[in-house]
Amino acid sequence: MRNDRIEKIGSSVIQHGKMNDRIYLMKLDEKDLPGIIGRLDSLAVSRGYSKIFAKVPFTSLPFFLDNGYAEEARVPGFYGGSVDGSFLGKYFSGERERNDDASEVEEVLRLCREKAQAPEPGYGGEIVFRKAGPSDIPDMGRIYSEVFKSYPFPIHDPRYLLETMKTHVNYFVACDGEKVIGVSSSETDSASGNAEMTDFATLPEYRGRGVAGGLLAFMDERAGEEGFFTAYTIARALSRGMNITFARNGYTFAGTLVNNTNIAGSIESMNVWYKRLKGERVKG
Repeated sequence: MRNDRIEKIGSSVIQHGKMNDRIYLMKLDEKDLPGIIGRLDSLAVSRGYSKIFAKVPFTSLPFFLDNGYAEEARVPGFYGGSVDGSFLGKYFSGERERNDDASEVEEVLRLCREKAQAPEPGYGGEIVFRKAGPSDIPDMGRIYSEVFKSYPFPIHDPRYLLETMKTHVNYFVACDGEKVIGVSSSETDSASGNAEMTDFATLPEYRGRGVAGGLLAFMDERAGEEGFFTAYTIARALSRGMNITFARNGYTFAGTLVNNTNIAGSIESMNVWYKRLKGERVKG
């Protein structure tokens, strides 16, 4: 199945397509309000999408609530360190809206609360964390292809990795000697002062050794040094390991996005976590 496409409505950025069976309002330009809301509805109906997922400033929330959206998560200081970010959902299908995994998600969150103060497992070797460069792209693509059957963005494609690496995404790798064993990324938004910690993948034989936690700690430190106010993630809601990793690294749970993302072969609910960083201003 083809990856969903990214395009603009007015000055706002959306992603949409059948892979995730949704529209994702990635960046709202508030000058597009209120007209963009009707245009999103029209696109969803014409393409038969079952969900609109929108990430918007809290100041714009009333426009969306008045038009059938529900707030599923909220991140304090998401925009510029002062304006909260609202993560919204609007459903065009009762099946898509139904949260059949609610009890399992709550069990994952219970484990997160229980294990938040526990130390990360030791690496069990000379594992080194560093920022990735173009020469790492073949290894990165290989690991992503091995770990994920599907993904909302084409992270297995070397052209996509190189393009985003040159523009707004910092990629990181974990290495055992010369071997790349884990990958992650920080998708930065300098204008808003936030960074999404995402795209974590570890080779199966290295799982359970704290690789993702080590990558995350390294990423948090770098993002703070670069002046970002807020770090956040959208993690698979039923992934005990990744949710616990964020909880152990000082992230706070913000809410669950129901049936939101096609990842690892099916559409799954996602948990939002956030962390206030040390940055005092946004550079760039």
